[in-house]
Amino acid sequence: MLNIIIKLKLLQPEDAEALLKFEAENRAFFETMVPSRGDEYYHIPNFLVRHEALLEDQSEGRASFYLIKDSHNILGRINIVDLNDNRKVGHLGYRIGKIHTGKGVATQALSLLLKDSIATSLRQLHAKTTMNNISSQKVLQKNGFIHEKTEKNSFEMYGEFVKFIHYTWTNPEY
Repeated sequence: MLNIIIKLKLLQPEDAEALLKFEAENRAFFETMVPSRGDEYYHIPNFLVRHEALLEDQSEGRASFYLIKDSHNILGRINIVDLNDNRKVGHLGYRIGKIHTGKGVATQALSLLLKDSIATSLRQLHAKTTMNNISSQKVLQKNGFIHEKTEKNSFEMYGEFVKFIHYTWTNPEY
């Protein structure tokens, strides 16, 4: 399990270079679980434009983007996106760097995020993962997410047919 203390750091303009490095170093690993973002994503000018767009969404209350860090390094990312107008319902996303998987980083980061979400009155979070991503399913379940449905239709991802599984977390304060 986790031997290090992690923290969530709200995404800032100065994080762009380190975040691009993290994404590039983990690209091949991430692309085993989710569709590719494409080569253009990793070109510095394109990445900076996207980074600015994320920061704008965050400043306007449509999303919250966090870096999962130890004392110095980015271990992963965790985000709440598509926040509704009153910031009560959103959608969760996260990714952990390859060398940090299987150590409890995602579970602890999500727990920290939910504690923060409770403090900020978030009512509900939705998440989805693929049926073959057992680790992500376990992280969600350990943090109180309830399986809502498995999509009927499958899609092909890297030669394998998979379905999305949907989960929901409801703030116990409501």
